[in-house]
Amino acid sequence: MKAIINGRIVMPYLIIDDQALLFDRKILGMVPADALPEEVEVIDAKGAYVTPGLVDMHIHGYMGEDASDGKYEGLVTMANGVAKNGVTAFLPTTMTVSYDDLRKAYELIRRGMRESLTDAWQGAAIVGCNSEGPFINASKKGAQAGEHVKVGDAKFLKEYQDVIKVFTIAPEVEGNLDCIREIARDTDMLISMGHTAANFEQAKAGIEAGVRHVTHLFNAQTGLLHRDPGVVGAALVDERVSCELIADTFHVNKALFQLVADMKQENMVLITDCTRAGGMPDGEYTLGGQPIFVKGIECRLADGTIAGSVLKLNEAVRNVVQNTNWPLEDVINMASLNPATRIGIADRKGSLDAGKDADIAIMDEDFNVQMTILGGRVIYRREA
Repeated sequence: MKAIINGRIVMPYLIIDDQALLFDRKILGMVPADALPEEVEVIDAKGAYVTPGLVDMHIHGYMGEDASDGKYEGLVTMANGVAKNGVTAFLPTTMTVSYDDLRKAYELIRRGMRESLTDAWQGAAIVGCNSEGPFINASKKGAQAGEHVKVGDAKFLKEYQDVIKVFTIAPEVEGNLDCIREIARDTDMLISMGHTAANFEQAKAGIEAGVRHVTHLFNAQTGLLHRDPGVVGAALVDERVSCELIADTFHVNKALFQLVADMKQENMVLITDCTRAGGMPDGEYTLGGQPIFVKGIECRLADGTIAGSVLKLNEAVRNVVQNTNWPLEDVINMASLNPATRIGIADRKGSLDAGKDADIAIMDEDFNVQMTILGGRVIYRREA
């Protein structure tokens, strides 16, 4: 048994300052710090925040690796890298590539899901896949590869319904509503609308068919106009729909963080949309087979098109805390409980409630991660 003392324990709707958090492989609960059981291993948080491990449900790569590369070692590198950012669970996210490349990626992610459950695993847990494409609108492909865009294929998706937790689709493309309806009827996959040119009515039709999520709100979709509210308007006003936000202050102006948080609340999900350039120096990398150029917080194709990010999820939390009036505990939810709920793992991850996996992050007041714990095991400890 272990105990974290002297921490500000971040629960879903409050912060607790005067208790110790007890855990083994699961969260056991809280006790006064002066009433610890005997023979407990003590971790001193030294006044830092003790939060649930973060959940990144949209991340393509990290530390030079990409989920679409078809390399198992790359997934391991990603898992080990994001653990340094307080992430304890993530969905490696594929791009619009060929079916053969997708199948290979899904198989390797399935393997990672199994291996994540073992004590030998030293990174964030792989809890499924986010398939961003290929069922998108080529006119809104962004940094995706247009030659691999396809019409929605429910049969293909169902082959991997144990792996794919989320997939992106453009509802206005002919044939895609049928795919949405079939997947909504027959599976538990979260259907996300993105890389789409849908107008407001087409977006609403997608929601009625089964769309319940929006891929990186504002980016690669129709925006909010007073006479045509577009995908953004449809997403913001429908309580059934959750919205991803890349809160790096580049993809979306920081002035909009408050608006989205106020309107979506528990349906706001912070993501990174990180590329293989995450955790790496500025320079030239690739995304979906295309060269991307990274400088500071910006990733772009040669023609200037925005191409993913280098955002860390703990940085996204900090950016929203600094640019909204939302309580810290609610912002932590946006990067933990909210995504865990949307991808169906909130019964075991996403908060520090008793009985859940002991997935924990310890962060200082600037959200620098001091320690990350997965299933009760320390998988990252910041060097002094």
